[in-house]
Amino acid sequence: MHIPPRVLTVAGSDSGGGAGIQADLKTMLALGTHGMSVLTAVTAQNSLGVQGAWELPAEAVRAQFRSVVDDIGVEAVKTGMLSSAELVETVAELLAGVSAPVVVDPVGVSKHGDPLLAASALDAVRGKLLPTATVATPNLDEVAQLTGVHVRDEAGMRRAADAVLEFGPRWVLIKGGHLPAGAGDSAVDLLTDGTEEHWLRAPRYDNRHTHGTGCTLASALAARLAKGDTVVRAAAAAKEYVTGALAAGFRLGAGIGPVDHGWRLRDER
Repeated sequence: MHIPPRVLTVAGSDSGGGAGIQADLKTMLALGTHGMSVLTAVTAQNSLGVQGAWELPAEAVRAQFRSVVDDIGVEAVKTGMLSSAELVETVAELLAGVSAPVVVDPVGVSKHGDPLLAASALDAVRGKLLPTATVATPNLDEVAQLTGVHVRDEAGMRRAADAVLEFGPRWVLIKGGHLPAGAGDSAVDLLTDGTEEHWLRAPRYDNRHTHGTGCTLASALAARLAKGDTVVRAAAAAKEYVTGALAAGFRLGAGIGPVDHGWRLRDER
C-alpha cells in the first residue's frame, strides 16, 4: 500500500478557490502528497477582492490541529493566513511541538490589497511564529510590513533577507515578483540561511491572472520537503512548479484570475 507524504496547511479559506486552503490542497495533490487542513478563517472572496472575513476561535484551530497531528501525523506543515495575534500565538505554540519542517508564509495582504493580518499581530509573527519556521516565504510587501525594509532591487533583497533572518527562521525565501519591471526581465527569488545564498530565476510572463501565487509557492515548498528534499532542492522545485502555474493562469470572473494548479495535468493531455 502506497501512503503519500502527509502535508498540513494551517490557513484561511478562499471561497473563489484561487488562494488559501483551496490553493494549498490543490498544490499538494498536484505534487503527489496528501494534503490536510486546519482552517483559521473563512473569507468571502472572488476575483475582485475580499468582501468579508471571519476568524475561527482559537480553540477550533487547536482542536483541528491536534485531531490531525495526533492521529495521522505530518511530514511538513505550511502556515498561511493567521489574522490575529491570538491565532498567531496559538499556531506558534502548536508548531513548537512538531518535529516536521515548517514553511511560514507570513500573509499580510491579499492580491487585491485587502488586509489579512491585524497590525496588532505583527509582533507575534516576528517573535513567536517566525522562530518556528524552517523556511519563511515573505513577498516584498510583507518584508516591508515586518521589517521596515523597502526593496527596490536585487541588492535590497539581501538586506531584506538579513532582516527577516534576525527573527529566527532557519531559511528565508524572499520573493521578488513585486520588483519593478525595470529591475530585471526575470522573476527572481532569494533563498538564504545567512551563510549560503541561492538565486532562483524564471521568466516573467505577461499574465495578470496571478491570484494564489504566494500560497502555491509555500505549499509546493512544503510538499517537496515532505517528500524528503533538502531546502535548496525543495525551493528550486517549488519555483519551477509555480512558474508553470503562473504561465497557465486563467481568467475567472471580472478581476484577477488564479494560477493553474493543474497545469502539468493539462500539459500531459
